[in-house]
Amino acid sequence: MKIALLGYGVEGQATEKYFREHYDNLACDIFDKFTLDEIRQKDFSSYDLVFRSPSVPPLHLPNGSSITRYFFDHCPCTIIGVTATKGKGTVCSLIAQILKALGEDVKLVGNIGVPAIGILDHLNEKSIVVYEMSSFQLWDLEKSPHIAVVLRIEADHLNVHYDFDDYVSAKSHIAKYQSPNDHIVYFKNNPNSAHIASQSPAIKHSYPNDKKSSQLTELLSALTVPGDHNKENAEAAILAVAAFYNQPIDEFIAHHYDKIKLALAEFKGLPHHIEFVRTVNGIDYYDDSFSASYPSLDVALKAFPNHKIFLIAGGKDRGLNLAPIKHTIFDAPNLGKAFFIGETKFKLTDGESPDKFTICDTLEDAVLNAKSAAEQSGSPNAIVLLSPGSPSFDMFKNFYERGDKFKEIVKGL
Repeated sequence: MKIALLGYGVEGQATEKYFREHYDNLACDIFDKFTLDEIRQKDFSSYDLVFRSPSVPPLHLPNGSSITRYFFDHCPCTIIGVTATKGKGTVCSLIAQILKALGEDVKLVGNIGVPAIGILDHLNEKSIVVYEMSSFQLWDLEKSPHIAVVLRIEADHLNVHYDFDDYVSAKSHIAKYQSPNDHIVYFKNNPNSAHIASQSPAIKHSYPNDKKSSQLTELLSALTVPGDHNKENAEAAILAVAAFYNQPIDEFIAHHYDKIKLALAEFKGLPHHIEFVRTVNGIDYYDDSFSASYPSLDVALKAFPNHKIFLIAGGKDRGLNLAPIKHTIFDAPNLGKAFFIGETKFKLTDGESPDKFTICDTLEDAVLNAKSAAEQSGSPNAIVLLSPGSPSFDMFKNFYERGDKFKEIVKGL
């Protein structure tokens, strides 16, 4: 067996490990640093399989496959796939938590950090795979999961995709190959999500339900993580699990109310997703470093409608139109003051009133300034919120490092 790996990140490394465990005489060539033109010009005809990592666009090479496609071709059990611009990690985690509470053998994989190929040998027909799927993993997929969950779809990754239509088209593969016996759960208030659902022949389940049953309302109130968006996420998760059991949501809830409620109550959220850090001198500090676009920042601001927010924002300048994020920040009725860092800090403040913001050189500088402003405000519900609305890699290796640095600073206050 001779394979090539295009990209050698977490999934590429897991793929090499998997094939070495299954083939004694494996020949594996790794291509980690390359241009797409270099790959297009190389002769791959001698390879049995050529795997692209998620970050590498489809190149239609001889014997080419994505790692995700290989997993779908060899997975022996039900797959619940979840995609979105933001929120998919939370919904995947909620689905997995509910299924575990119901006694199922569930594996959580994909963009959330666990390579799917690494668990293939641990699956059987009764297992359930909950797969967080980015547009890169879906790009050239030719099979769809039994249950597809499509949350909000907004513009993102346009530095990799050709344009927004290409991004949505990649996302649509989560439902494109479904059958009438499959299910799709979708966010009905987003035209892109609704469009993807309309193209699927699967049984359709939309959310949020404007006329929720009293039991569903009670369940959603059991959540301890903040924000109406998390109630929407939980509703999507419950719908997906109900679909797995082929039950209407109200019937499913009636049968499993106590276990679902316990699963939701015990859900603490994901690291760097509006994550509570600590309270200092009456001020609550939240880490939302995962926020890399203005829709995420908008969600974070709306998660605390009754609190005065002292916001830390800004990051890598990707050359995008920053007008939406400026409106999101400065039009927020609960904004106390904004503290900007990173490459976008001057563009985000251009033309704005100086009393509404402070430009900071470092994250530590921003935290200290925000702390001081929050304490001086005298607001009884003040929050210092890191929600950059921008990528991290102008100042940090990734959003994990940015969030961890924020936590380190806050814990040292």
